[in-house]
Amino acid sequence: MDSRRLLRTSATALAAAGLILSGCTGGSDAAAPSGPSAAAPPAAAVTPDPALRSFYGQQLAWRDCGVPTFQCATLRVPIDYAKPTAGEIKLAVSRVAATGPGKRLGSLLVNPGGPGGSAVGYLQGYAGIGYPAPVRARYDMIAVDPRGVARSEPVECLSGPQMDTYTQVDQTPDDAAETTALTASYKGFATGCEKSSGALLAHVSTVETAKDMDVLRAVLGDEKLTYVGASYGTFLGATYAELFPGRVGRLVLDGAMDPALPAIDLNRDQTAGFETAFRAFAADCVQKPDCPLGTSSVDAASDALKGFFRALDVNPVPTGESRKLGESLATTGVIAAMYDEGAWPQLREALTSAMSGDGASLLALADSYYEREPDGTYANLMYANAAVNCLDLPASFAGPADVEKAVPSFEKASPVFGEGLAWAALNCAYWPVPPTGRPHRITAEGAAPIVVVGTTRDPATPYKWARSLADQLSSGSLLTYEGDGHTAYGRGSDCIDSAINTYLLEGTAPKDGKRCT
Repeated sequence: MDSRRLLRTSATALAAAGLILSGCTGGSDAAAPSGPSAAAPPAAAVTPDPALRSFYGQQLAWRDCGVPTFQCATLRVPIDYAKPTAGEIKLAVSRVAATGPGKRLGSLLVNPGGPGGSAVGYLQGYAGIGYPAPVRARYDMIAVDPRGVARSEPVECLSGPQMDTYTQVDQTPDDAAETTALTASYKGFATGCEKSSGALLAHVSTVETAKDMDVLRAVLGDEKLTYVGASYGTFLGATYAELFPGRVGRLVLDGAMDPALPAIDLNRDQTAGFETAFRAFAADCVQKPDCPLGTSSVDAASDALKGFFRALDVNPVPTGESRKLGESLATTGVIAAMYDEGAWPQLREALTSAMSGDGASLLALADSYYEREPDGTYANLMYANAAVNCLDLPASFAGPADVEKAVPSFEKASPVFGEGLAWAALNCAYWPVPPTGRPHRITAEGAAPIVVVGTTRDPATPYKWARSLADQLSSGSLLTYEGDGHTAYGRGSDCIDSAINTYLLEGTAPKDGKRCT
């Protein structure tokens, strides 16, 4: 399992987005949104820093994307905001016009999380066509792939075959030789990133991405930022509010991170979150006569899964291709299904097959998590994920000895996943670029009301993180979804969707502490 503080958006939502996109060949083309590309830079583009004026004053040249109703453009930003004239990078931007009826309210920027998730892909595959219709009617829907991600000068690290090897390395080492092999894999990954990505690797922090968002806000002609961020996107949104509190419009932070926590606590809390999600899955599974983990109790199901993982550590099962399903890939496959309860039936079937000697279905779940294509190539998700995380916070551990000391606390957090996720947090120890961020509380004094959304059994961003962030923000309002899965907006709760839609359309935040089912 390649967790490493990985904060992903819903795997099921992304899968559904792909299905929606594949059927999006028809329909009427909305009129191109009006914007600053055909006029002088708006007043919103004014910046007090003369060195940044060329970026804030640029005009976007919108073009057809090849996806009906969507347009694309390229945004220029400095590679280093401390040295704005030392070079620039180009970021991919996409938009779809407000559909009407009703007066256009401006731009709504969306980010699906990661770090490393493609916001442009999310917009074109889901948000721009699947967000609630009243919101899409009034806003131009906008996305920008963050620096180092997908279409925006992506961080690169390993070839497809190298990544295949990397994802299969044993992450529960039983002896010194296996520990050496695991640390060597982390060092090789870091070296590959350094060789392939160069100077960019030092400039993919969340702070720099938040500054890019402000450039985009200005270029689009918006006086203030309206934004919906999921998962890691909540940290990005909170960072924006910290840097530019006076430019905060309507911010929704769904599946919140806690910026005050050090990396080791984030990792351990997330480990506990996956345990909570697994136990919810197990409670559902054992009630079914065909549950592959038995039908007696949740604890017995947990023991059965741990036993299966141990067996795979010794004897991987075939998958119908050159890769076999070992413990690492199987663990990743199970965790992939924890992001959305809609994936539970698929997981039951995959476990049933794997326990009978066919690992193909569980391998497919792992591949979807890693964004591995059928031809053996990988998206840059995992590379950008490590690059951002290792820059944003000091590493959880300095070396294997630290991990060994921490394993008991991780196993307490999750008897099923704890050991593997403890070792997965070691990767930043070998990162070639020193971290630039530190854990700290974000208050964003002076910002307009910000809605923080938490799901009580969220596997990736535990509910207590949402409570903490809402408490930290001077204008935070906590909205709670009592349920399963990762994030809440657009996932079936009319109560959640209504509260957020009202906020986005009318500016009225839900009462702090509001709870929904």
